[in-house]
Amino acid sequence: MQPRPFLIRLLAFATLLPVASPPQATAANYDVLIRNGTIYDGSGRAPFVGDVAVNGDRIAAIGKLSGARGKTETEARGLAVAPGFINMLSWANESLIQDGRSQSDIRQGVTLEVMGEGESMGPLNDSMKREMSENQGDIKFEVKWTTLGEYLDFLVQRGISCNVASFVGATTVRIHEIGYADRPPTSAELGRMEKLVRRAMQEGALGVGSSLIYAPAFYAKTDELIALAKVASGFGGVYISHIRSEGTRLLEAAEELITISREAGIPAELYHLKAAGQSNWNKLDALIQKIEAARAAGLRITADMS
Repeated sequence: MQPRPFLIRLLAFATLLPVASPPQATAANYDVLIRNGTIYDGSGRAPFVGDVAVNGDRIAAIGKLSGARGKTETEARGLAVAPGFINMLSWANESLIQDGRSQSDIRQGVTLEVMGEGESMGPLNDSMKREMSENQGDIKFEVKWTTLGEYLDFLVQRGISCNVASFVGATTVRIHEIGYADRPPTSAELGRMEKLVRRAMQEGALGVGSSLIYAPAFYAKTDELIALAKVASGFGGVYISHIRSEGTRLLEAAEELITISREAGIPAELYHLKAAGQSNWNKLDALIQKIEAARAAGLRITADMS
């Protein structure tokens, strides 16, 4: 299997370049030409009415393209034209196997499904494959893959309307080597876990994802997560986390994410930025200040409310 480039399956519109002003008309021919739409280019600037031309899977031109022609032309007057939206916390892992059309998201403009918050669809061992088969609900499928990359290829080969990408789950590589035991990995086990992350990154994983509020994810200590994140860092990956606490130990949990980022030399994203429980609402200002202080110190810490 050939290693994939990082972010291999992003849609063409993700390559959209900033446009200071609409370009002049051209007589070029394109595969697709979307005319007279209100273009939101993703830069945050005010929208403008213009045309978008596509060749293959790339945006070829944006602006007033009155002299251009497309093999397929769409009139978009009165409609918004924008980059495809990204579902950055997708659990379409199984639904895309059942129906690759992704209708619930595609019809809302979502063109990229990013999976792997804590658990991922690979790597799997024989025991994990059996468990996945035995625990299936309404959606039935044969587990034909072993690695995360093989799963993504499996989806593409079946046919899907959206783009897909995934983090490799810290929980998944832990279960692969330790099962559901509440203990640290041995040195040998941790070495094999690191090797699994390395393979996933070589196959195109976006980084390592953890969900430390759930078992068996919260059995992992900080040093274990640093070790896995270091591997991903070597490939330009990102560490994402549903942190260990969103309530009484919210600030300590955020500090753990910052520590992992610093020690592993990796950008980190805090998922579900919130303070759970009214008694913890007063911690939000301190949480934001902690993140801003880490950023001011040079760490690439971000957060979302997904």
